[in-house]
Amino acid sequence: MEQRFVMKCGGSTLAALPAAFFEDLRRLQESGVKPVIVHGGGPAISRTLEKLGIETEFVGGLRRTTEDVLDVVEMVLSGTINKEIVRRIQGAGARALGLSGVDGKLIQARPVSNAVEIGHVGEVTEVNAAVIEGVMAMGYIPVLAPVGIDDAGQRYNINADTAAGAVASQLGVERMIVVTDVPGILRTVDGEKRVLPRVTAAEIDEMIASGEIYGGMIPKVKAALACLHGNVREVAIVSGTEPDVLSRAVLEGGVGTVIEA
Repeated sequence: MEQRFVMKCGGSTLAALPAAFFEDLRRLQESGVKPVIVHGGGPAISRTLEKLGIETEFVGGLRRTTEDVLDVVEMVLSGTINKEIVRRIQGAGARALGLSGVDGKLIQARPVSNAVEIGHVGEVTEVNAAVIEGVMAMGYIPVLAPVGIDDAGQRYNINADTAAGAVASQLGVERMIVVTDVPGILRTVDGEKRVLPRVTAAEIDEMIASGEIYGGMIPKVKAALACLHGNVREVAIVSGTEPDVLSRAVLEGGVGTVIEA
């Protein structure tokens, strides 16, 4: 059975990753492992909207997405960021092909339940795994931008974490890797901060309630939790700047924090 994994990474995190990260990705691909990458790009979307003078607001943590905002979301995610990631992978000597969820109806979506308030934000109804399988069979790493589409041709802005979870679930991948700028979930033990090797979703809720997980770590952890659905049983949170982090996470384990459903 071939080994495959789905990796989720924010656009700004990926842009800041060292060349060694992409070389590690190349070595994995050369060894016969098949990676699939799903990326976000929230900060870059916000910067571009600001430059263009398009006002945007967040409702319950999700960007209110009008048609004007959607044009920018697609331009930044499917264009600038997607191609930057493809360039960096190819620069390391690996082979990559960038697609958005619109291509080949790769990510099919419908409006989220509170669409009246937040506009064209979608939830995934189906992932066309055959397209991803075909790209992998040709020897390329699929790099996917989370823009979805429905049968009527309406586009949707889709949360990258839930998109990654849906892609992993459809491909039958049980363990996902979320690459961030932190080494994992930290817990203070004897006055020292240590990375928790394993934690359950229920324990995370307790740690957020008690204030042990706080500030900027909360959205990162919640993002990882959003990946846990369908066939996905575990999500590993790792730092992209650690040496050989992908090889270690995929082949050995024992790096970062593994969240169990």
